[in-house]
Amino acid sequence: MATTIQVSEKLLTTLKQRKLYEKESYEEVLWNLMEDTMELNEETKRDIAQARTEIKVGKVHTHQQVKKKLRL
Repeated sequence: MATTIQVSEKLLTTLKQRKLYEKESYEEVLWNLMEDTMELNEETKRDIAQARTEIKVGKVHTHQQVKKKLRL
């Protein structure tokens, strides 16, 4: 169900500035803003912890190594 809300001119200007592309809806802008404050799910938290562990043990590749391997 769609609805309308009232916002000040100042907030409208700020929302317009946060659009990633011209035809992006204000709903998308608001969801993007809310996403930044949402809690990470457990799977994401595990993935982050695993990545940190891999970095600590040196299981990483530099950009140069990847470029060389991919012949870029």
